[in-house]
Amino acid sequence: MTGPRIDERIARRHPQLTAQERRAAETLLEHLDDLAIYRAAELAALAGVSKATMSRLFRSLGFASFDEVRAHLRALRTEGEPGRPAGPPDLSGHAAAEADAVATAVHQPGLADAVTLLAEARSVLVVGWRNSHPVALHLREQLVQARPRVTLAPLPGQVVGEELADLGPGDAVVAVGFRRRPAGFAAFLATAAATGADVVLLGDPTAAGHADAARVWLPCPVQGALAYDSYAAAMSLVAVLADGVLTRVGRTGRDRVSAISVTYDRLVEVE
Repeated sequence: MTGPRIDERIARRHPQLTAQERRAAETLLEHLDDLAIYRAAELAALAGVSKATMSRLFRSLGFASFDEVRAHLRALRTEGEPGRPAGPPDLSGHAAAEADAVATAVHQPGLADAVTLLAEARSVLVVGWRNSHPVALHLREQLVQARPRVTLAPLPGQVVGEELADLGPGDAVVAVGFRRRPAGFAAFLATAAATGADVVLLGDPTAAGHADAARVWLPCPVQGALAYDSYAAAMSLVAVLADGVLTRVGRTGRDRVSAISVTYDRLVEVE
């Protein structure tokens, strides 16, 4: 296989796609596992677009035809993708895929803008459901070391409406949205943006369809050479974000880290 993976191509091209092409792209992403069973016309019908629109999308992604898309996906499968293992895991391939994913995640133009927003915001709300929640939790735990007023939602047994009610211009929301997002994810993003807060969207390339609701979009691959999604790149991106915020806030951040460490010692909370 030569060139970027199809999901990465879609993420990079998403801002330039028309509304119809975006619908076609979202359908492609939803059917990567079983694309071989469809003809181009059937795929267009699934997306609710014309066959010509689907063909334009293929060309804009660097494919001459649907057959080239299928060949691209067959090449991905030979590398263990999608995640349906046919034998012992290829650990060397897994390590290489992880390294590529981390490099993709931490070298992107939107990262500097996200750091600025999270460092300068009056308050930060970090939100993540299901498999996105551990990433959101880790980001909150890192950011709160560097700056005050960082909250996490939803907490167990809670919803997010109360958290959004207090937001306004000058605040920031980080929405972590990896695939298998809850059905209300789009409504949450729209409501968060309507408060006037700046929204940062962090998710895998299938979240590109939600990028218009965010001020900053940070795509982060999770699919690699093993059966299950890997969040190594996501955690690396969290580390880079938090490090950037700590660096930007400067002395106040370092003083806060020291004060928190003193409190840990007084409460004997950590070893």
